[in-house]
Amino acid sequence: MVEKFKKYYLGVFQNYFNFKGRAGLAEYWYFVLFNFIICVILGIIDNIVGAKSIIVYVYSLAVLIPGLGLTVRRLHDIGKSGWMILVSLIPLVGAIWLIVLLAKKGDPKDNEFGPAEVAAPAPAEKPAE
Repeated sequence: MVEKFKKYYLGVFQNYFNFKGRAGLAEYWYFVLFNFIICVILGIIDNIVGAKSIIVYVYSLAVLIPGLGLTVRRLHDIGKSGWMILVSLIPLVGAIWLIVLLAKKGDPKDNEFGPAEVAAPAPAEKPAE
């Protein structure tokens, strides 16, 4: 799990202002998972310290731009423009629609936003004896 944290969570911060290219399903959803876990932990710390959610607000501000960049790259992976993120502004339906889009499997072929994610080669089968 530590390797996935380094690859999928910390990797997003290496592309801090990158709104070009593509991001796969795993990269997006692991970032969401780790971000959620960190927010819960910071919320608990906030309650213990009595900081009135200031720590969570500062953290949320720190991950805003990388999260937007990742979401735009995720939309690129399914062949949609990054501007589709604005669909979330439609009350109720927009957020659901965006989640459905973000959960779609990416284009297996190259698209206008970049090359497809390189998949690991399938393991070779043992020859029959």
